[in-house]
Amino acid sequence: MSGKVYLAVIVAALSTSVAFGQSGPSAPAPSLTYAFTVTATLAPPVEQGEVDTARKRFIAITGGTVSGPALSGEVLPGGGDWQAILPGGLTSIEARYFLKAADGTVIEVTNPGVRTATPEVIEKLAKGEAVDPSAYYFRTTPRFSVKPGAYDWLRRKVFVARGIRKPDGVVIDFYTVE
Repeated sequence: MSGKVYLAVIVAALSTSVAFGQSGPSAPAPSLTYAFTVTATLAPPVEQGEVDTARKRFIAITGGTVSGPALSGEVLPGGGDWQAILPGGLTSIEARYFLKAADGTVIEVTNPGVRTATPEVIEKLAKGEAVDPSAYYFRTTPRFSVKPGAYDWLRRKVFVARGIRKPDGVVIDFYTVE
């Protein structure tokens, strides 16, 4: 490599380093657009007990509704939420279930997330007690599987969601990341 080419490569590398080393974002922050809400009814939890330092449990989804500007329909019974309640107030969530859109299209949802709070609030939530949603953080990153057609946009967007645990169910607001 000649001296001039070598020097050009070093200058380009340094320029790139400086450009990426800025203290702020390189583009505007994404925005969120409300898409729909899932209100799911739940069965009582199945407690597995302590496994790998976590309290493991499963909560079956028994039905519910979907409503909002981008999607409406129902939550099909048969899905569920697998939870691992860890020490220190962290709950790892992995929900899987099906939605049925108003036109009959079935949409598979995989919805991993976290719920964090003080251990006292986590215990109240685990018992199914009413808790003010501002007392905990409950966020998920849903993914969708659906046949090509009217709801293919669900596969082509990134989503985030906020959950609220109710004594007899859960309410999840879904947002697209723009």
